[in-house]
Amino acid sequence: MLKAKNRTGLVFFPAFDWAISPTHPEREERLLYTQDQVLEEGLFDIDGIVEFKPDTVSVTDIQRVHFCVPDVWSVATESHFISAGGAKTIGMAVLDGEVDRGFALVRPPGHHAMRVVHGSRGFCNINIEAVMIEFLRKAYGIDRVAVVDTDCHHGDGTQDIYWNDPDTLFISIHQDGRTLYPGSGFINEQGGPNALGTTVNIPLPPFTSEEGFLYVTENVVLPILADFKPDLVVNSAGQDNHYSDPITNMNFSAQGYAKLTEMLQPDIAVLEGGYSIEGALPYVNVGIILAMAGIDFSRVTEPDYDRLRIRQGAEVTRTIEKIAGVVLGNWRQREERREPLRRKAGIEERTRSVFYDTDGIRETQTEINRLCRDCAGAWQIASISDRGHRILAIHIPRKACNSCAQQGYDWFEAADTTAFPLVCLQDRTLNQFNQKKGSA
Repeated sequence: MLKAKNRTGLVFFPAFDWAISPTHPEREERLLYTQDQVLEEGLFDIDGIVEFKPDTVSVTDIQRVHFCVPDVWSVATESHFISAGGAKTIGMAVLDGEVDRGFALVRPPGHHAMRVVHGSRGFCNINIEAVMIEFLRKAYGIDRVAVVDTDCHHGDGTQDIYWNDPDTLFISIHQDGRTLYPGSGFINEQGGPNALGTTVNIPLPPFTSEEGFLYVTENVVLPILADFKPDLVVNSAGQDNHYSDPITNMNFSAQGYAKLTEMLQPDIAVLEGGYSIEGALPYVNVGIILAMAGIDFSRVTEPDYDRLRIRQGAEVTRTIEKIAGVVLGNWRQREERREPLRRKAGIEERTRSVFYDTDGIRETQTEINRLCRDCAGAWQIASISDRGHRILAIHIPRKACNSCAQQGYDWFEAADTTAFPLVCLQDRTLNQFNQKKGSA
């Protein structure tokens, strides 16, 4: 009998009762074809590949990460709770030692969901990776986590959640935001003042092929991971870089995804995007599973795969090599560039507009971050949507110093519920979520 080198756990949750529309590519068939392929190829007959059933997360799990407006059940369905629960199930199985690695093949996806949530962006309501990570931090005491997002679209939600967290390395490899939703993920987006450098964006030009993805993995991602030394590596395993994907412009393949997974060696993979339902996902997912399990994947190919047809051009290669050099240079200078910011006193403010393309909501945020030498710094976001909702969201990081913890409570007590009818405080030092309400 064939045996897995790495004991590998899988969770499937197709979410039959949740879809953008009956004909939209974000529907249950995204996983049904993969499930059929896994069964047809006999992967569960391999000694060491095991299936788990998804658990569900709680409101408390979600409130460690998100400020949901006006409340959690207004933005999340039962399917969102189970999708995040599938990731949580795999995370627990890995950290309990039941398996060496795990892949949560679940939907709805999550990496466009930001810290404040008014609705759905990029098909995402709840950031399932972040909910899983923060549960694992609370339950198992893990500290340093690396998230490597290989979805074709920039993982702007995960970036936003960990923007001010120096203990979470977020690396996103994606199609250049000048050519694709959500229009972000540029090299100069490197994290907040207390965490500068731990956000790493690698925007690749359209028509990047296997050569380009594997080049940046080997020459940028792996050296950065080696420097950061995470306790846990999570792969946001979006599959819409595939050459047949209908909404992107890249030329990756099932073999490429499997090789990337073999190089990256993630502890946990969580499915994100990928909308070539029949032509790509079954083959890509099988390749990823075999690579995680340490089994030969060389015969996994799509029926129409033609390496020469999708080979990247010389100009694309030169662009990728230039991008890689800049990104790696920024990483190596991160401490030097962060130190002047750490010596500054006071606060830093940023204002931005957020568009929820799926739900058609427009939000304005004003964020204030307390600069701190000793921790990630308390921060608050004043958020107003065009649906009339207003929230003041206050966050105390899990390793907050006494001054930042006190600042968070001072902001909370002083908040005017006339201006902001909903005021919420995430205190990660005590694992508490407090709120007070005024009249709308």
